[in-house]
Amino acid sequence: MSAAGTAMMAVGLFFIAVAALGLLRMPDFYTRVHAVSKSDTLGIALVLAGLALHDGATIVSLKLVLILMFIAMANPIGAHVLTRSALQSGLAPWKRTRADPEGQA
Repeated sequence: MSAAGTAMMAVGLFFIAVAALGLLRMPDFYTRVHAVSKSDTLGIALVLAGLALHDGATIVSLKLVLILMFIAMANPIGAHVLTRSALQSGLAPWKRTRADPEGQA
């Protein structure tokens, strides 16, 4: 169980790092929130599940699973509320201003 938990935590940290990279790489608010909310939710879920596997069948694991379920619901809802309020306040989505150099889109 320890090796599986450690592997899940490592994969979760990879997804969290990808979310941070997406935050720096994406061009506007909407794409940044999308990249971070998807990758971060999966990364945190994998880290918490790995911690629960690593700890075994204890009350701590139950608490970790409850936190996981809360984050799995709250993170996408929070991202939706943020992007919806940004759109309603007039923040325009990013549009490509020049053609793709390879001729696509």
